[in-house]
Amino acid sequence: MKKKQSKKKTQFKKKKNYSEKTAFANLEKASITETTPKRSSTGIPKYVADRMARRIFFTAGIPTILGMSVFVISYIIVTRNIAEIPPSSTIAISALFFLLGLAGLSFGILSASWDKEPGSFFGIENIPMNIQRAKAAFKPATQNFEDKS
Repeated sequence: MKKKQSKKKTQFKKKKNYSEKTAFANLEKASITETTPKRSSTGIPKYVADRMARRIFFTAGIPTILGMSVFVISYIIVTRNIAEIPPSSTIAISALFFLLGLAGLSFGILSASWDKEPGSFFGIENIPMNIQRAKAAFKPATQNFEDKS
């Protein structure tokens, strides 16, 4: 824990006075150097990311929404005495939809084509190639880790 400084010590410190021109000039220099973004040659191109996002929306978003709506629909059915639904079946059905959404997330990422023109509708032919790309992306990181230890 820091001790508070007495007022006597803080009164004798000199403040630096800058003219307005030098203060704003230094500010402009600092803002110019900070705003220049670094371009990275690695990463996912925008058109591929857009393709992945569309696939993820349909293959993961819809099952996840259904997983949440199972609770609402089950509640409505039970409260209106339409049918007697055990809570375990409600949880099992919603868990099934959430797992389907998780599988859809993986499928949406791995099935996207990296070509400029869109691939097939399902994109199953792109999955083995994208798995190899993912393995190749992590390979240098694991090699560097093994070298250091």
